Amino acid sequence: MPRYFIQLSYNGTTFNGWQVQDNTKNTIQHILQEKLSIIFSEPIEIVGCGRTDAGVSAKDYYAHFDSNKIDLHLPDTNYIYKLNKILPFEIAIKKIYHVTDTASARFDAEFRTYEYLIHTYKNPFLHQSSLFIYGELNVDLMNEAADYLLSVIDFTSFSKVNTQNKTNNCNVIFAQWIKQNEHEYVFKITANRFLRNMVRAVVGTLLEIAKEKITLEEFKTIIENKNRSDAGMSVNAHALYLTEITYPTTIFC
Repeated sequence: MPRYFIQLSYNGTTFNGWQVQDNTKNTIQHILQEKLSIIFSEPIEIVGCGRTDAGVSAKDYYAHFDSNKIDLHLPDTNYIYKLNKILPFEIAIKKIYHVTDTASARFDAEFRTYEYLIHTYKNPFLHQSSLFIYGELNVDLMNEAADYLLSVIDFTSFSKVNTQNKTNNCNVIFAQWIKQNEHEYVFKITANRFLRNMVRAVVGTLLEIAKEKITLEEFKTIIENKNRSDAGMSVNAHALYLTEITYPTTIFC
């Protein structure tokens, strides 16, 4: 049975996250499986590249599924058009790829990139897509702390407690705050994997450094202590975006 990757984007602010849940149908995965099954005329189950929490959006996301059909990836079938027509406007299909039979959207992902948006002045056009933080931010201090993340292995201090993770080790290869203009900032971080709530907890702690509530040395100690309660609060989900996922080219047919 052929295997496919589906590439999509979604605005997650009104959904209860990616993952199918017993107590709600309002998840990205549930809606996609429902609509794919209708358009492809067969039961479809999809596996995502990772979970995103309630309120988190994805500008680039991949999931894999198996189908009896052999032509889903061909442009002249118009499956992308048909799917987008019945999906809610918050979910958009970009492309369907034919991949090797064992390819996994989750386990074959080499690196994932998230971005977190912040603005420091009241703007009615940003409040649903960016986090409003009053006052100036010390970007140099935040970036000094962000650089330290590249040398960290165990990210327990920034993970939800009581998870089923076998390890809290992550390989962060990029972490930087970028000042877009006088009042807008984006935090960009790339790693091979992320723990639940990790990016939001990291951002919340870096903001404490920006406000000079903690020092860089205290930030390092928080990481070494491996205690979530020592780190800063998790920032709101609505300003977090999964923006890029990379895969080895060998899995694509």
